[in-house]
Amino acid sequence: MAFDKRILCIGAGYVGGPTMAMIADKCPTYKITVVDINPARIAAWNSPNLPIFEPGLDEVVQRARGRNLFFSTDVDAGILEADIIFVSVNTPTKTFGQGSGMASDLQYLEKTARQIMRVSQGPKIVVEKSTLPVRTAEALDHILNSNDKGIRFEIVSNPEFLAEGTAIRDLQNPDRVLIGHHQTESGKVAGQAVVDIYAHWVPADRILTTNVWSSELTKLTANAFLAQRVSSINSISALCERTGADVEEVAQVIGRDSRIGNKFLKASIGFGGSCFKKDILNLAYLCQHYGLPEVASYWKSVVDINEWQQHRMVGRMLEQMFNTLAGKRIAVFGFAFKADTGDTRESPAHTVVRDLLAERACPVITDPKAMKEAQHDLADVLSLVQFSDDPYEAANGAHAVIVCTEWAQFRTLDWKRVYASMEKPAFLLDGRNILDLSALRAIGFEVQCVGKG
Repeated sequence: MAFDKRILCIGAGYVGGPTMAMIADKCPTYKITVVDINPARIAAWNSPNLPIFEPGLDEVVQRARGRNLFFSTDVDAGILEADIIFVSVNTPTKTFGQGSGMASDLQYLEKTARQIMRVSQGPKIVVEKSTLPVRTAEALDHILNSNDKGIRFEIVSNPEFLAEGTAIRDLQNPDRVLIGHHQTESGKVAGQAVVDIYAHWVPADRILTTNVWSSELTKLTANAFLAQRVSSINSISALCERTGADVEEVAQVIGRDSRIGNKFLKASIGFGGSCFKKDILNLAYLCQHYGLPEVASYWKSVVDINEWQQHRMVGRMLEQMFNTLAGKRIAVFGFAFKADTGDTRESPAHTVVRDLLAERACPVITDPKAMKEAQHDLADVLSLVQFSDDPYEAANGAHAVIVCTEWAQFRTLDWKRVYASMEKPAFLLDGRNILDLSALRAIGFEVQCVGKG
Protein backbone atom coordinates (compact mmCIF):
# COMPACT_ATOMS: atom_id res chain seq x y z
CA MET A 1 0.00 0.00 0.00
CA ALA A 2 1.24 3.51 -0.83
CA PHE A 3 0.99 5.64 2.31
CA ASP A 4 0.49 9.40 2.27
CA LYS A 5 2.91 9.92 5.15
CA ARG A 6 5.28 7.82 7.23
CA ILE A 7 5.45 8.49 10.95
CA LEU A 8 7.89 6.92 13.40
CA CYS A 9 7.68 6.89 17.18
CA ILE A 10 10.85 6.03 19.12
CA GLY A 11 9.70 4.61 22.45
CA ALA A 12 6.89 2.08 22.96
CA GLY A 13 5.88 2.94 26.50
CA TYR A 14 2.77 4.37 28.15
CA VAL A 15 2.77 7.44 25.89
CA GLY A 16 4.20 6.28 22.57
CA GLY A 17 2.23 3.05 22.22
CA PRO A 18 -1.32 4.34 22.85
CA THR A 19 -0.74 7.66 21.05
CA MET A 20 0.54 6.03 17.88
CA ALA A 21 -2.22 3.41 18.00
CA MET A 22 -4.81 6.20 18.03
CA ILE A 23 -3.10 8.09 15.20
CA ALA A 24 -3.00 4.90 13.14
CA ASP A 25 -6.66 4.24 13.87
CA LYS A 26 -7.71 7.75 12.86
CA CYS A 27 -5.28 8.18 9.94
CA PRO A 28 -5.53 4.95 7.88
CA THR A 29 -3.53 6.42 4.97
CA TYR A 30 -0.51 7.08 7.23
CA LYS A 31 2.02 4.38 8.05
CA ILE A 32 2.79 4.42 11.78
CA THR A 33 5.81 2.53 13.08
CA VAL A 34 6.65 2.26 16.77
CA VAL A 35 10.19 1.17 17.64
CA ASP A 36 11.89 0.31 20.90
CA ILE A 37 15.22 -1.26 21.83
CA ASN A 38 13.45 -3.59 24.27
CA PRO A 39 12.59 -6.74 22.24
CA ALA A 40 10.31 -8.14 24.94
CA ARG A 41 8.21 -4.97 24.90
CA ILE A 42 7.89 -5.01 21.10
CA ALA A 43 7.02 -8.72 21.17
CA ALA A 44 4.22 -7.91 23.63
CA TRP A 45 2.88 -5.13 21.39
CA ASN A 46 2.74 -7.69 18.56
CA SER A 47 0.98 -10.26 20.75
CA PRO A 48 -2.56 -10.62 22.15
CA ASN A 49 -1.21 -9.54 25.57
CA LEU A 50 -0.17 -5.89 25.28
CA PRO A 51 2.60 -4.69 27.62
CA ILE A 52 0.37 -2.12 29.32
CA PHE A 53 -3.22 -2.22 30.53
CA GLU A 54 -5.42 0.65 29.38
CA PRO A 55 -9.20 0.37 28.91
CA GLY A 56 -10.04 0.38 25.19
CA LEU A 57 -6.43 0.05 24.02
CA ASP A 58 -6.74 -3.57 22.84
CA GLU A 59 -9.53 -2.71 20.42
CA VAL A 60 -7.68 0.27 18.93
CA VAL A 61 -4.49 -1.74 18.41
CA GLN A 62 -6.33 -4.67 16.89
CA ARG A 63 -8.05 -2.45 14.32
CA ALA A 64 -4.80 -0.89 13.09
CA ARG A 65 -2.03 -3.40 13.75
CA GLY A 66 -0.77 -4.98 10.53
CA ARG A 67 -2.77 -2.52 8.43
CA ASN A 68 -0.92 0.72 9.06
CA LEU A 69 0.41 0.22 12.60
CA PHE A 70 3.65 -1.69 13.05
CA PHE A 71 5.91 -2.45 16.02
CA SER A 72 9.61 -3.14 15.50
CA THR A 73 13.05 -3.17 17.11
CA ASP A 74 14.71 -1.89 13.91
CA VAL A 75 15.19 1.73 14.93
CA ASP A 76 17.49 2.62 12.03
CA ALA A 77 15.09 1.37 9.38
CA GLY A 78 12.28 3.36 10.96
CA ILE A 79 14.37 6.53 10.99
CA LEU A 80 15.37 6.13 7.35
CA GLU A 81 11.84 5.94 5.99
CA ALA A 82 10.07 8.38 8.33
CA ASP A 83 8.93 11.87 7.39
CA ILE A 84 8.01 12.73 10.99
CA ILE A 85 9.70 11.24 14.06
CA PHE A 86 8.04 11.39 17.47
CA VAL A 87 10.53 10.98 20.32
CA SER A 88 8.89 9.35 23.33
CA VAL A 89 11.86 8.01 25.28
CA ASN A 90 12.20 7.86 29.04
CA THR A 91 13.28 11.07 30.81
CA PRO A 92 13.55 10.01 34.47
CA THR A 93 14.73 12.16 37.33
CA LYS A 94 18.52 12.21 37.64
CA THR A 95 19.94 10.03 40.38
CA PHE A 96 23.51 11.29 40.12
CA GLY A 97 25.59 14.43 39.70
CA GLN A 98 24.33 17.99 39.49
CA GLY A 99 20.58 18.20 39.88
CA SER A 100 20.34 14.70 41.36
CA GLY A 101 16.84 14.04 42.67
CA MET A 102 15.27 16.96 40.78
CA ALA A 103 16.55 17.53 37.23
CA SER A 104 15.55 15.36 34.26
CA ASP A 105 18.03 12.78 33.03
CA LEU A 106 18.26 13.55 29.31
CA GLN A 107 20.89 11.01 28.31
CA TYR A 108 18.40 8.80 26.46
CA LEU A 109 17.03 11.79 24.60
CA GLU A 110 20.48 12.86 23.48
CA LYS A 111 21.39 9.33 22.37
CA THR A 112 18.20 9.20 20.33
CA ALA A 113 18.92 12.59 18.73
CA ARG A 114 22.41 11.47 17.74
CA GLN A 115 21.03 8.26 16.26
CA ILE A 116 18.49 10.22 14.20
CA MET A 117 21.27 12.52 12.96
CA ARG A 118 23.57 9.60 12.12
CA VAL A 119 21.02 7.51 10.22
CA SER A 120 18.96 10.15 8.40
CA GLN A 121 19.58 10.75 4.71
CA GLY A 122 17.07 13.57 4.28
CA PRO A 123 15.20 16.29 6.21
CA LYS A 124 12.91 15.25 9.06
CA ILE A 125 10.45 16.79 11.46
CA VAL A 126 11.38 15.68 14.99
CA VAL A 127 8.58 15.93 17.54
CA GLU A 128 9.24 16.07 21.28
CA LYS A 129 6.64 13.78 22.87
CA SER A 130 8.53 13.05 26.09
CA THR A 131 8.03 15.43 29.00
CA LEU A 132 11.06 17.71 28.88
CA PRO A 133 12.52 20.77 30.59
CA VAL A 134 11.91 24.06 28.83
CA ARG A 135 14.64 24.87 26.25
CA THR A 136 15.33 21.18 25.52
CA ALA A 137 14.37 21.81 21.89
CA GLU A 138 17.37 24.13 21.71
CA ALA A 139 19.68 21.23 22.57
CA LEU A 140 17.95 18.92 20.09
CA ASP A 141 18.22 21.57 17.40
CA HIS A 142 21.91 22.04 18.16
CA ILE A 143 22.68 18.31 17.99
CA LEU A 144 20.59 17.45 14.93
CA ASN A 145 21.58 20.43 12.83
CA SER A 146 25.27 20.02 13.56
CA ASN A 147 25.32 17.23 10.96
CA ASP A 148 27.73 17.50 8.04
CA LYS A 149 25.24 16.14 5.48
CA GLY A 150 23.50 19.41 4.85
CA ILE A 151 20.25 17.97 6.25
CA ARG A 152 17.81 20.33 7.97
CA PHE A 153 15.78 19.09 10.96
CA GLU A 154 12.81 20.99 12.37
CA ILE A 155 11.93 20.56 16.04
CA VAL A 156 8.29 20.58 17.17
CA SER A 157 6.97 20.20 20.72
CA ASN A 158 3.81 18.14 21.18
CA PRO A 159 3.48 17.25 24.89
CA GLU A 160 1.01 14.62 26.02
CA PHE A 161 -1.78 15.32 28.49
CA LEU A 162 -2.96 11.76 29.05
CA ALA A 163 -4.23 10.35 32.32
CA GLU A 164 -3.55 6.67 32.83
CA GLY A 165 -6.79 4.72 33.03
CA THR A 166 -8.51 7.14 30.63
CA ALA A 167 -5.76 7.52 28.00
CA ILE A 168 -7.81 6.19 25.08
CA ARG A 169 -10.72 8.45 25.94
CA ASP A 170 -8.31 11.36 26.33
CA LEU A 171 -6.82 10.64 22.90
CA GLN A 172 -10.19 10.25 21.20
CA ASN A 173 -11.68 13.39 22.69
CA PRO A 174 -8.89 15.62 24.05
CA ASP A 175 -9.47 18.88 25.90
CA ARG A 176 -6.70 20.29 23.76
CA VAL A 177 -3.75 19.29 21.61
CA LEU A 178 -0.71 21.52 22.04
CA ILE A 179 1.84 21.99 19.27
CA GLY A 180 4.81 24.30 19.70
CA HIS A 181 7.01 25.28 16.76
CA HIS A 182 9.69 27.80 15.93
CA GLN A 183 8.33 31.08 14.56
CA THR A 184 10.26 30.80 11.30
CA GLU A 185 8.68 29.94 7.96
CA SER A 186 10.12 26.43 8.02
CA GLY A 187 9.11 26.07 11.67
CA LYS A 188 5.52 27.02 10.85
CA VAL A 189 5.43 24.48 8.02
CA ALA A 190 6.68 21.77 10.41
CA GLY A 191 4.13 22.75 13.03
CA GLN A 192 1.34 22.60 10.45
CA ALA A 193 2.43 19.09 9.44
CA VAL A 194 1.83 17.93 13.01
CA VAL A 195 -1.44 19.89 13.19
CA ASP A 196 -2.59 18.04 10.07
CA ILE A 197 -2.18 14.68 11.85
CA TYR A 198 -4.53 15.55 14.70
CA ALA A 199 -6.95 17.41 12.42
CA HIS A 200 -8.15 14.02 11.18
CA TRP A 201 -10.32 13.75 14.30
CA VAL A 202 -9.72 16.68 16.68
CA PRO A 203 -11.78 19.85 16.13
CA ALA A 204 -9.69 22.80 14.97
CA ASP A 205 -10.53 24.93 18.02
CA ARG A 206 -8.92 22.31 20.29
CA ILE A 207 -5.59 22.27 18.45
CA LEU A 208 -3.52 25.04 20.00
CA THR A 209 -0.20 26.30 18.66
CA THR A 210 2.46 28.23 20.56
CA ASN A 211 6.18 28.82 20.35
CA VAL A 212 8.33 25.85 21.33
CA TRP A 213 9.34 27.20 24.74
CA SER A 214 5.75 27.86 25.82
CA SER A 215 4.76 24.35 24.79
CA GLU A 216 7.58 22.73 26.76
CA LEU A 217 6.85 24.77 29.88
CA THR A 218 3.08 24.27 29.65
CA LYS A 219 3.37 20.52 30.13
CA LEU A 220 5.38 20.89 33.35
CA THR A 221 3.12 23.66 34.59
CA ALA A 222 -0.12 21.78 33.89
CA ASN A 223 1.02 18.78 35.92
CA ALA A 224 2.29 21.03 38.69
CA PHE A 225 -1.05 22.83 38.95
CA LEU A 226 -2.99 19.55 39.09
CA ALA A 227 -0.69 18.08 41.71
CA GLN A 228 -0.88 21.31 43.69
CA ARG A 229 -4.65 20.89 44.00
CA VAL A 230 -4.26 17.33 45.28
CA SER A 231 -1.65 18.36 47.85
CA SER A 232 -3.81 21.32 48.90
CA ILE A 233 -6.91 19.22 49.64
CA ASN A 234 -4.79 16.53 51.29
CA SER A 235 -3.27 19.09 53.65
CA ILE A 236 -6.80 20.18 54.57
CA SER A 237 -7.82 16.54 55.10
CA ALA A 238 -5.46 16.35 58.08
CA LEU A 239 -7.04 19.46 59.59
CA CYS A 240 -10.51 17.98 59.02
CA GLU A 241 -9.56 14.86 60.96
CA ARG A 242 -8.42 16.96 63.93
CA THR A 243 -11.44 19.28 63.96
CA GLY A 244 -14.29 16.92 63.10
CA ALA A 245 -14.90 18.47 59.69
CA ASP A 246 -15.58 16.31 56.62
CA VAL A 247 -13.14 16.90 53.75
CA GLU A 248 -15.65 15.66 51.17
CA GLU A 249 -18.15 18.29 52.31
CA VAL A 250 -15.45 20.96 52.27
CA ALA A 251 -14.36 19.93 48.76
CA GLN A 252 -17.94 19.85 47.50
CA VAL A 253 -18.62 23.40 48.64
CA ILE A 254 -15.38 24.98 47.43
CA GLY A 255 -15.71 23.04 44.19
CA ARG A 256 -18.97 24.89 43.49
CA ASP A 257 -17.00 28.12 43.29
CA SER A 258 -16.67 28.75 39.56
CA ARG A 259 -13.25 30.29 40.12
CA ILE A 260 -11.99 27.02 41.61
CA GLY A 261 -13.98 24.16 40.05
CA ASN A 262 -14.41 20.63 41.38
CA LYS A 263 -11.65 18.68 39.64
CA PHE A 264 -8.69 17.20 41.56
CA LEU A 265 -10.23 17.96 44.96
CA LYS A 266 -10.56 14.31 46.02
CA ALA A 267 -8.64 13.77 49.23
CA SER A 268 -6.74 10.49 49.33
CA ILE A 269 -3.61 8.69 50.36
CA GLY A 270 -1.69 10.85 47.86
CA PHE A 271 -0.91 11.11 44.17
CA GLY A 272 1.45 8.81 42.30
CA GLY A 273 2.35 7.98 38.73
CA SER A 274 5.29 8.73 36.51
CA CYS A 275 4.55 12.40 35.83
CA PHE A 276 3.51 14.56 38.77
CA LYS A 277 6.46 14.16 41.11
CA LYS A 278 9.03 14.09 38.30
CA ASP A 279 7.62 17.14 36.55
CA ILE A 280 7.25 19.22 39.71
CA LEU A 281 10.81 18.48 40.79
CA ASN A 282 11.98 19.34 37.29
CA LEU A 283 10.08 22.62 37.45
CA ALA A 284 11.60 23.39 40.86
CA TYR A 285 15.07 22.64 39.53
CA LEU A 286 14.52 24.96 36.57
CA CYS A 287 13.44 27.71 38.96
CA GLN A 288 16.62 27.22 40.98
CA HIS A 289 18.71 27.21 37.79
CA TYR A 290 17.22 30.53 36.71
CA GLY A 291 17.79 32.15 40.11
CA LEU A 292 14.28 31.83 41.58
CA PRO A 293 14.78 29.93 44.85
CA GLU A 294 11.50 31.12 46.41
CA VAL A 295 9.51 29.82 43.43
CA ALA A 296 11.45 26.55 43.54
CA SER A 297 10.66 26.15 47.25
CA TYR A 298 6.97 26.80 46.61
CA TRP A 299 6.67 24.02 44.04
CA LYS A 300 8.87 21.63 46.01
CA SER A 301 6.39 21.94 48.88
CA VAL A 302 3.71 20.32 46.69
CA VAL A 303 5.83 17.15 46.57
CA ASP A 304 6.69 17.41 50.27
CA ILE A 305 3.00 17.51 51.26
CA ASN A 306 2.28 14.49 49.08
CA GLU A 307 5.07 12.45 50.68
CA TRP A 308 3.93 13.54 54.14
CA GLN A 309 0.37 12.42 53.33
CA GLN A 310 1.55 8.98 52.21
CA HIS A 311 3.62 8.40 55.36
CA ARG A 312 0.76 9.71 57.53
CA MET A 313 -1.44 6.72 56.66
CA VAL A 314 0.59 4.09 58.49
CA GLY A 315 1.01 6.50 61.40
CA ARG A 316 -2.76 6.66 61.73
CA MET A 317 -3.02 2.86 61.65
CA LEU A 318 -0.31 2.58 64.29
CA GLU A 319 -2.14 5.00 66.58
CA GLN A 320 -5.45 3.16 66.22
CA MET A 321 -3.98 -0.34 66.54
CA PHE A 322 -2.56 0.03 70.04
CA ASN A 323 0.74 1.58 68.89
CA THR A 324 2.15 -1.62 67.47
CA LEU A 325 1.94 -3.29 64.07
CA ALA A 326 4.73 -5.79 64.71
CA GLY A 327 3.80 -9.29 63.57
CA LYS A 328 0.35 -8.21 62.40
CA ARG A 329 -1.00 -9.28 59.00
CA ILE A 330 -2.07 -6.16 57.06
CA ALA A 331 -3.97 -6.59 53.79
CA VAL A 332 -2.99 -3.93 51.26
CA PHE A 333 -5.80 -3.57 48.72
CA GLY A 334 -4.28 -2.14 45.54
CA PHE A 335 -0.71 -1.45 44.48
CA ALA A 336 -1.22 0.41 41.19
CA PHE A 337 -0.97 4.17 41.63
CA LYS A 338 -4.58 4.53 40.43
CA ALA A 339 -7.41 2.36 39.17
CA ASP A 340 -7.60 1.05 35.59
CA THR A 341 -3.86 0.82 35.10
CA GLY A 342 -1.12 -1.63 35.98
CA ASP A 343 1.40 1.18 36.48
CA THR A 344 3.00 1.29 39.93
CA ARG A 345 5.48 4.12 39.41
CA GLU A 346 5.55 6.39 42.49
CA SER A 347 2.53 4.52 43.85
CA PRO A 348 1.48 5.56 47.36
CA ALA A 349 1.04 1.86 48.12
CA HIS A 350 4.78 1.40 47.75
CA THR A 351 5.38 3.92 50.53
CA VAL A 352 2.70 2.29 52.68
CA VAL A 353 4.23 -1.18 52.32
CA ARG A 354 7.72 0.11 53.13
CA ASP A 355 6.35 1.91 56.21
CA LEU A 356 4.54 -1.25 57.31
CA LEU A 357 7.75 -3.22 56.99
CA ALA A 358 9.56 -0.59 59.06
CA GLU A 359 7.02 -1.32 61.80
CA ARG A 360 7.68 -5.08 61.32
CA ALA A 361 4.16 -5.73 60.09
CA CYS A 362 3.38 -8.51 57.58
CA PRO A 363 1.87 -6.90 54.44
CA VAL A 364 -0.23 -8.97 52.03
CA ILE A 365 -0.74 -7.25 48.67
CA THR A 366 -3.63 -7.80 46.27
CA ASP A 367 -4.28 -5.94 43.00
CA PRO A 368 -6.22 -6.99 39.88
CA LYS A 369 -3.61 -5.70 37.38
CA ALA A 370 -0.35 -4.79 39.10
CA MET A 371 0.86 -7.90 40.92
CA LYS A 372 3.86 -8.51 38.67
CA GLU A 373 4.89 -4.85 38.94
CA ALA A 374 4.47 -4.95 42.74
CA GLN A 375 6.78 -7.94 43.00
CA HIS A 376 9.35 -6.16 40.83
CA ASP A 377 9.15 -2.96 42.92
CA LEU A 378 9.58 -4.91 46.16
CA ALA A 379 12.25 -7.31 44.88
CA ASP A 380 14.61 -6.46 47.74
CA VAL A 381 12.03 -7.39 50.43
CA LEU A 382 10.14 -10.25 48.76
CA SER A 383 10.75 -12.58 51.67
CA LEU A 384 8.90 -10.15 53.96
CA VAL A 385 5.84 -9.54 51.77
CA GLN A 386 3.04 -11.83 50.63
CA PHE A 387 0.97 -11.55 47.44
CA SER A 388 -2.49 -12.83 46.63
CA ASP A 389 -4.70 -12.43 43.57
CA ASP A 390 -7.75 -12.92 45.79
CA PRO A 391 -8.65 -10.06 48.16
CA TYR A 392 -10.61 -12.46 50.40
CA GLU A 393 -7.50 -14.59 50.81
CA ALA A 394 -5.38 -11.50 51.46
CA ALA A 395 -7.72 -10.40 54.24
CA ASN A 396 -8.02 -13.84 55.82
CA GLY A 397 -6.51 -13.63 59.29
CA ALA A 398 -5.55 -9.98 58.84
CA HIS A 399 -5.66 -7.46 61.66
CA ALA A 400 -6.35 -4.62 59.23
CA VAL A 401 -7.13 -3.75 55.62
CA ILE A 402 -5.83 -0.58 53.97
CA VAL A 403 -7.33 0.46 50.62
CA CYS A 404 -4.60 2.09 48.52
CA THR A 405 -6.12 2.00 45.01
CA GLU A 406 -9.67 2.93 44.03
CA TRP A 407 -10.42 -0.23 42.04
CA ALA A 408 -14.16 -0.70 41.43
CA GLN A 409 -13.80 -4.33 42.54
CA PHE A 410 -13.07 -3.23 46.08
CA ARG A 411 -16.34 -1.31 46.32
CA THR A 412 -18.39 -4.43 45.57
CA LEU A 413 -16.64 -6.96 47.79
CA ASP A 414 -18.67 -8.95 50.28
CA TRP A 415 -17.36 -7.01 53.24
CA LYS A 416 -19.27 -9.20 55.71
CA ARG A 417 -17.21 -12.12 54.42
CA VAL A 418 -14.03 -10.07 54.75
CA TYR A 419 -14.89 -9.10 58.31
CA ALA A 420 -15.73 -12.66 59.34
CA SER A 421 -12.29 -13.88 58.25
CA MET A 422 -10.26 -11.19 60.03
CA GLU A 423 -8.79 -10.95 63.53
CA LYS A 424 -10.86 -8.86 65.91
CA PRO A 425 -11.08 -6.00 66.37
CA ALA A 426 -10.98 -5.68 62.57
CA PHE A 427 -9.50 -2.38 61.42
CA LEU A 428 -9.99 -0.76 58.00
CA LEU A 429 -8.37 2.36 56.58
CA ASP A 430 -9.98 3.58 53.37
CA GLY A 431 -7.16 5.56 51.80
CA ARG A 432 -9.28 6.48 48.78
CA ASN A 433 -12.64 7.28 50.43
CA ILE A 434 -14.49 4.87 48.11
CA LEU A 435 -16.35 2.67 50.62
CA ASP A 436 -19.64 3.02 52.52
CA LEU A 437 -18.31 3.77 55.98
CA SER A 438 -21.67 3.50 57.74
CA ALA A 439 -22.25 0.04 56.29
CA LEU A 440 -18.76 -1.07 57.28
CA ARG A 441 -19.21 0.19 60.84
CA ALA A 442 -22.56 -1.61 61.02
CA ILE A 443 -20.77 -4.83 60.07
CA GLY A 444 -18.31 -4.27 62.92
CA PHE A 445 -15.23 -2.74 61.32
CA GLU A 446 -13.29 -0.05 63.14
CA VAL A 447 -13.02 2.37 60.22
CA GLN A 448 -10.79 5.29 59.37
CA CYS A 449 -10.78 7.23 56.13
CA VAL A 450 -9.09 10.36 54.81
CA GLY A 451 -10.21 13.77 56.04
CA LYS A 452 -13.07 12.84 58.36
CA GLY A 453 -12.96 13.28 62.09
